[in-house]
Amino acid sequence: MITLTIQEKIPELQAMKKYPKAVFSRGNTELLMRPKVSIVGTRRPSTYTKQVTYTLAKALASRGVCVVSGVAMGVDAIAHGGAGVENTIAVVANGLDIRYPVVNAKLIAEIESQGLLLSQFEDGFKATSWSFVVRNEVVVALGDILIVTEADLKSGSMRSVELARKMGKEIWVLPHRLGESEGTNSLLQKGEAKAIHDIEAFASRFGQVANEGLERDDFFYFCQTLPTLDQTIERFGERVYEAELEGIITIQNGIVCLT
Repeated sequence: MITLTIQEKIPELQAMKKYPKAVFSRGNTELLMRPKVSIVGTRRPSTYTKQVTYTLAKALASRGVCVVSGVAMGVDAIAHGGAGVENTIAVVANGLDIRYPVVNAKLIAEIESQGLLLSQFEDGFKATSWSFVVRNEVVVALGDILIVTEADLKSGSMRSVELARKMGKEIWVLPHRLGESEGTNSLLQKGEAKAIHDIEAFASRFGQVANEGLERDDFFYFCQTLPTLDQTIERFGERVYEAELEGIITIQNGIVCLT
């Protein structure tokens, strides 16, 4: 697959310290239009973290949310897998022609085919310690919020938290036992993050799960964001009125809502 440079500005990346000189992509760039949540965490998650991260990503994706992560081992890979490759954006620290880490090569290939891969680096560039920092900033910037499911005090995930703070983003974490995930526990102790106690209640902040008979397409995902009628007509034209007649949506005070 050819690596393409995204020509249009990605609004979310304006939150970065400096907008990237280039953003390269492979896959479905329409995913950038969806509501997005960034999920990061340790490369060595506990069984509890693995289970909850997967369930959380799946619940978000079922509501039209695109899960953004860095396709690293551990929490990143689990978040991508839970969301389903067609509902995920993977940001990498190398050129898009390199599938790294090798252990996730199959997952990366599937995201390239059905989801979206992004990078600031040209083909042939191999990951370095500083390029992971660059990668992390893009991951955080793309998400409407940042979720850290498990992290040590001194870790890349906690540096992502610092980036999220500077960008003014909400930070959410999973509750852990004392002595575990000391990074996220410290955030809760200091009141610098909110805890996710109920996955369904949390995911419902982003909309509803599609009915069995309702096709989950770009129209469905767009309407999950509660757009104005004018915005929806501009993008989907007569489909808006057809969906209203079919009872798929209602229009209330100029806002389009799924029924």
